Amino acid sequence: MEQKKVRLGIIGIGNMGTGHIKNIMAGKCPEIELAAVADLKPEKENWIRENVPFAVPFFPTAEELMNSGLVDAVLVATPHYDHPVLAIQAMKKGLAVLIEKPAGVYTKQVKEMIAVADETKMPLAIMMNQRTNCIYRKMREIVKSGEMGAIKRTNWIVTDWYRTQAYYDSGDWRATWSGEGGGVLMNQCPHQLDLWQWICGMPKKISAQMYFGKWHDIEVEDDVTVFAEYENGATGTFITTTGDCPGTNRFEITLEKGKLIAEGGKLLQWISEESEPEWTKKCPEGFKKFPLEFREVETDGKNEQHPGVLNAFAAHILRGEPLVADGREGINGLSISNACHLSAWTGKTVELPLCDEEYFEELMKRVQTSRRKTAQVTESPADLTGTY
Repeated sequence: MEQKKVRLGIIGIGNMGTGHIKNIMAGKCPEIELAAVADLKPEKENWIRENVPFAVPFFPTAEELMNSGLVDAVLVATPHYDHPVLAIQAMKKGLAVLIEKPAGVYTKQVKEMIAVADETKMPLAIMMNQRTNCIYRKMREIVKSGEMGAIKRTNWIVTDWYRTQAYYDSGDWRATWSGEGGGVLMNQCPHQLDLWQWICGMPKKISAQMYFGKWHDIEVEDDVTVFAEYENGATGTFITTTGDCPGTNRFEITLEKGKLIAEGGKLLQWISEESEPEWTKKCPEGFKKFPLEFREVETDGKNEQHPGVLNAFAAHILRGEPLVADGREGINGLSISNACHLSAWTGKTVELPLCDEEYFEELMKRVQTSRRKTAQVTESPADLTGTY
């Protein structure tokens, strides 16, 4: 008999877990059945009883949920260190997996998850919901088509992440090396780092300047400037902080035949038949710019966000349809994030692919001295997580 719905178990009933449950309860994911939930905090069961209009089994651990036989797939919405750990456990038990962002805290950990996905052949997806945004989808389509030539420069200023000290004080795990594994890059920016590489490709070199606790009483980064170099000689910058108010979110790509800017829910384009490298060689006038046409780019207007990722995940399990983002792709944005930290810590330019062991060793130095540890630190940071 053909399966009509995916029986989903949600692990972690925090901000994201509750949000996904609300979307499912609102009927936004018609091919998904909320079949079970798990959280280390017993009081989370009260939230389930108050917000889910039917009896859904509650488990005190992820392992008990996975062993229950009640689910076909799990959504991992726990703190960062546990994402690969729980994904590996689930896939080895024959369950499809959708993890929240980021894919993990360090690339060594995520590569282990990818290896298990390849070995078990179980579906592995990641909640890169910004890939559903029509602006970024269209931006990628234009860049990848080649109609505007090669990329010359990328610039993303994303500083509209303002947070107060109260935000960071709301949980002992927040803004710690042992709890989150990083600051604004690890917590707020995984989507933008993913989109940056998804649209523009992976850089080859990263140099970063970071300030740790510049605007807040925290131990991780809250002010970052990144310089990237690409294989073709193009360069890029990525600037972010949680200390600017008002902030900015402007993504600009300069190409050989013009420029794209994503800002304020619009995609703007300057495009020419001429190629700048050719124009600069042949133009006899020193200040003359080549002709450019300006327009606001039309999109399909769709921006399905979290329900869109969940629906694609269900369709992939049921009918083999494409995922919004394969979980294996989560290592790309994380590699950039890890390279940024390593560059800031060592004062050196970091080449990609990243040296996994070097980053891991540097991270562990900071985990061991983390001011607000959530649990006893062991060799494996996966053991640090005390709550979902």
